Amino acid sequence: MSAGLLQQCFDGVAVKRLSAVEADINRSNQHEFNASQSLKRLMGDSDRKYIPTRFLWMGGEQDAISEDAYLSWYDARRAHPVRSEYRFYFPNTAVMDAACEGDSVFFAVCPDQTMMVIVTPAGSTMENQLAWLFGLENQPEMKFSIREFSEDTKPATEFAVRYILEELGLEVEEPETGHLDVMLERFGKQFPATREFSAFARETLKDVSPLDGPDAALMAWMEHEEILFRRLERHLVEERLQSGFVDNDGADVDGFLKFSLSVQNRRKSRVGLAFENHLEEIFIQHRIRYARGTVTENRSKPDFLFPSAEDYHNPSFPAALLTMLGVKSTCKDRWRQVLPEAARIERKHLITLEPGISEHQTNEMREMNLQLVLPSPLHATYKPSQQRWLVSLGQFLELVKKRQSEALSLL
Repeated sequence: MSAGLLQQCFDGVAVKRLSAVEADINRSNQHEFNASQSLKRLMGDSDRKYIPTRFLWMGGEQDAISEDAYLSWYDARRAHPVRSEYRFYFPNTAVMDAACEGDSVFFAVCPDQTMMVIVTPAGSTMENQLAWLFGLENQPEMKFSIREFSEDTKPATEFAVRYILEELGLEVEEPETGHLDVMLERFGKQFPATREFSAFARETLKDVSPLDGPDAALMAWMEHEEILFRRLERHLVEERLQSGFVDNDGADVDGFLKFSLSVQNRRKSRVGLAFENHLEEIFIQHRIRYARGTVTENRSKPDFLFPSAEDYHNPSFPAALLTMLGVKSTCKDRWRQVLPEAARIERKHLITLEPGISEHQTNEMREMNLQLVLPSPLHATYKPSQQRWLVSLGQFLELVKKRQSEALSLL
């Protein structure tokens, strides 16, 4: 991939852990971040007042605060003939009210010379994701670590980059796919069914073999479908906006809000279904027997059961040869929903596309006998201690094939 996604949003970034006086306004009224000489690489030597800044506090799922304010960069010893002491001044914000000593704070410089200040709890998933995204140390210190971005800045997987940027509320410009005319001719001026669109994405991406590399194929299909969808979405949304939102009473505010909500909901639901569609194609090409969305106990519906629903409901079929796979494009705190599904299967499997889940969460998964499956290109977003436990899609397929073979030998 190109370095374009990061460079669209950021020129550089700095990270540190918050000290007590920076995080607790009751202990200090200075409202300042103590900077370092190395920050001058990003901010320059001159004082800069009232830099427009988006403050973000990113805790857990549905647990975020955003506020627009400003930062001021200045040398507190500007008049001193030798010494300098650079600082960031910040005003009162809800974000800094939520911050605690030991939290990580990321200062990102944007190409338009505005800034973002992102505060994350220590050890959180978002801290891991941002540290990976920016290529910084996983354990920020009390002093600043600095990273500037250039044409050589190329994170391993574009999918993970896009995912994290969208978590921050940043939209990135997608490359031209060259398939818009084909999509409009085939689908018309509407969104096709997700299964149909997933098949189109695979059809238009040549030289991808799920037999030679299922992990790489899955990521390639997901990334390609995402780009195709955003291209078609932009075209259809632009047409709808050009027609306007007007009713007999004037501006149709309710109509606009309803349309906006439908766009967001379509994005969220489509990704999960596309994930399942591409996995299903991989199972088919690997000649793996499976059942998708079948009902088990208490009306639970595991995303995939192996080798079949009939075998699962057959008391004489060995439970050790049954496998279930939950599918969640993002885990957040929803991974626990998988645990009560398919009660006959003691060890559950869950596949996700979420990068850099926290050690706390993955340790909980291990304790609950839930094995996380992750496409191998995303393993690098996790810490080394986590990577040793992760299972790739290819390894999962081998496990299912082995059990399938053992089941056939019993016939």
